[in-house]
Amino acid sequence: MTKHVPDKAEIALEYPEKRYIGTFEQTSYFDAHFDRFGASLSIGEPGAVDVRKSVHMHFQYGLLAEILVDLARSVTPACPLDADQRDALRAGARTLYDALDRCGRRTPTRTDREELTPDEAVRLLHILE
Repeated sequence: MTKHVPDKAEIALEYPEKRYIGTFEQTSYFDAHFDRFGASLSIGEPGAVDVRKSVHMHFQYGLLAEILVDLARSVTPACPLDADQRDALRAGARTLYDALDRCGRRTPTRTDREELTPDEAVRLLHILE
């Protein structure tokens, strides 16, 4: 799902002979999602061909996990984040944590016979007779 960038992103890509720098602000859009192999992130600026720009990145799960660990280790009591920034990051991390906690769990349905209690199974049998 594509959403507008709520803040700002700066991207720098360096090669031996070239350097590309791009800034993406509220008029830009982003998309982030997991796929079978890792996390995909796209940030783009719409517009005419001469001003349009986009960046697409893909991180396999192991690398993304290490990035998250390194970010966590860089937080110190003297971190430069204000209360609103900390709250936003905490909420985002909590949302990801909760989603990963639910990942792979089968949502129980009442149509599964093994999910019925013994009393419910007896009642169902009487209803079906």
